Amino acid sequence: MEMAEKLRRVERTKAVDKHLPFSVFSEDYEHLHALEQHFYLFHGASDREDHHPDPSMSSTSSTAFHIYSSVDRPSFPRGIDCLKISFSSTVTQGLRALRQIPIRIDVAATIENNARKLLDAFVDSVFRFEDQPFLPTQLNFAPVDEIGEAVEISCIEGEIPPDFPEGVYIRNGSNPLFGALQSTVSVFGRSSHAWFEGEGMLHAVYFARDHQRKWRVSYKNKYVESRTYKIEKERSKPSFLPAVEGDSSAVLAAYLLNQLRFGEVNKCISNTNVFEHSGKCYSIAENYIPQEIDIFSLNTLNDWDVNGTWDRPFISHPKRAPGTGELVIVGLNIKQPYLVLGVISADGKKLKHKADLELNRNILTHEIGVTEQYNVILDFPLTVDAYRLIQGGPLIKYDEKGYARIGVMPRYGDAKSIKWFEVEPHCTFHILNCFEDEDEVIVRGCRARASIIPGPDFGLNKFEWFSRGLKPIATSDETIGCPTEDGLLFTCTYEWKLNMKSGEVKERVLTGTDSSMDFPAINNSYIGLRNNYGYTQVVDSSASSACGHAKYGKLAKLYFEQHSNRMPEKEDLVKVEYHNLAQSEFCSGAAFVAKHGGGEEDDGWMISFIHNEETNLSQVHIIDAKNFGGEAVAKIPLPGRVPYGFHGTFVCKPFRGCKVLVCVSMRNEKSSVKYLFVLVYTRESVV
Repeated sequence: MEMAEKLRRVERTKAVDKHLPFSVFSEDYEHLHALEQHFYLFHGASDREDHHPDPSMSSTSSTAFHIYSSVDRPSFPRGIDCLKISFSSTVTQGLRALRQIPIRIDVAATIENNARKLLDAFVDSVFRFEDQPFLPTQLNFAPVDEIGEAVEISCIEGEIPPDFPEGVYIRNGSNPLFGALQSTVSVFGRSSHAWFEGEGMLHAVYFARDHQRKWRVSYKNKYVESRTYKIEKERSKPSFLPAVEGDSSAVLAAYLLNQLRFGEVNKCISNTNVFEHSGKCYSIAENYIPQEIDIFSLNTLNDWDVNGTWDRPFISHPKRAPGTGELVIVGLNIKQPYLVLGVISADGKKLKHKADLELNRNILTHEIGVTEQYNVILDFPLTVDAYRLIQGGPLIKYDEKGYARIGVMPRYGDAKSIKWFEVEPHCTFHILNCFEDEDEVIVRGCRARASIIPGPDFGLNKFEWFSRGLKPIATSDETIGCPTEDGLLFTCTYEWKLNMKSGEVKERVLTGTDSSMDFPAINNSYIGLRNNYGYTQVVDSSASSACGHAKYGKLAKLYFEQHSNRMPEKEDLVKVEYHNLAQSEFCSGAAFVAKHGGGEEDDGWMISFIHNEETNLSQVHIIDAKNFGGEAVAKIPLPGRVPYGFHGTFVCKPFRGCKVLVCVSMRNEKSSVKYLFVLVYTRESVV
């Protein structure tokens, strides 16, 4: 009974160090030295020759302790008076029973866990998250839920052409996880997500034929499940503090707290583009390396670091080099080296070349161009500057007075081999194509007088700034040097001719200023080669200005080798043919689908997601590129709303060179009946 009472007394005593797996107490602090005789504490790898740690400890990177009950071990340091621990003879007897039994305490993990809880409590008490509201004109920018299993689609309007390729049309886009982009208010000020920062969601439409050669079409959507997505999904609430725009003190606090809590300064959004290389598909945005996607389940697989040889994000538009099939990439970083170029083998397994471009500023570039011999680098004054942020300025800023230039670099060159061409200041996110013409390198892209990213300086009216910037402009003379903010974001298709011998630059607007164009596409077989046709989405300037976000109300086909018949007095302008959408319809993610075996460059179709804002219904339209101004040949109704997004692509043969049996479980859009859809991909086709 006396022993039991002593043990109960021990249990009632408050622990001094709650990280220990057991507690040591007594009424008598004077016996501390006796405790020293029974404990030896060592941290990590000991420098004592007679130290033999538990082998299981060597494989962990966390800080760990072993506690031994052994009188022949060194004692604690004498200067630990702050630890008011004593013990009784009863506990001493209990400790003897633990002699030679190692007890592992993962102190680092425990400290880290508790520190994270303290930081979470601090964030919860100091920061208030607020949803950024959607205006009535912005409702199709709002996110949607995942639908689960793929849904089979029936009642297609028109007919899918018999020579349309089997494959997957897939598009990426921003889909905020908790219903809206977030802002935070705190003692540090206010910070907000920029308009492009929602989590990535993939929308995929599958085209395949059954054994009777009839078309079977299905739709599926799914989030890109990055590591940061999983963190917030598990927490079921916004957790990452916005860290792109806002008061500099709030953005700096967000960077620090995000890094301490999650090991990342910001979320991996992976929402901008989808590309295919060597039979694999990847989701991508500029702030993280690509993530491999299972094209059928849309499950997120592995980060693609090229077998450990690449350690920074990609730009969103890597390019496949003509002839070799190599993938040319550029990686960004907030610290030097700011921009690094890489060349990945055609099979995707090897980084064949890597070069620091030795820029003296950290630019936010979105594209790279390729020709048969060269890489084409865009260097315009949209910069990411942590030092500017520390001084109270914005992290990302477009400097309208800054210089702009285009670099031409041999495929396996280095910084010294780049030939730079100074050009008129501008912002170009998207390249139509690049190619060589005798001594010249021709670059065609979509050029604006300012950057739509990240938006206005913090504190300005965001809606007003975007509304003015997206307004139409009257004449081509206004594209350069115009002081007004109206039409600042108006995007013209543009051409630069760069003479590699003389260094001369010739610039011209290709399509005038009656239509703002962006999100270009071409027949991918002509990337890096002279091409006659290009395709763009056309901004509805009035609807965009009223919305405060870009909306694309039609598609355009550009005839580079033909002069404009709309403005014959403008000899430099090229012919443009438009595919008009219905009233209140807008497109996103348009891509060119080449006809298998097509003999001409424009043998194929444009495919795009379309949303009708009056009916709130979404479709996919297929448009014959040779009858571009005519009606869509097929309109495919989708089982749910698809928000406006960014870039799309059509993957004809996702698993080339092998035979893969794929089973896709689907449910009919009008019933609960489920189907098992079997696709067999061979080297040449889907059967």
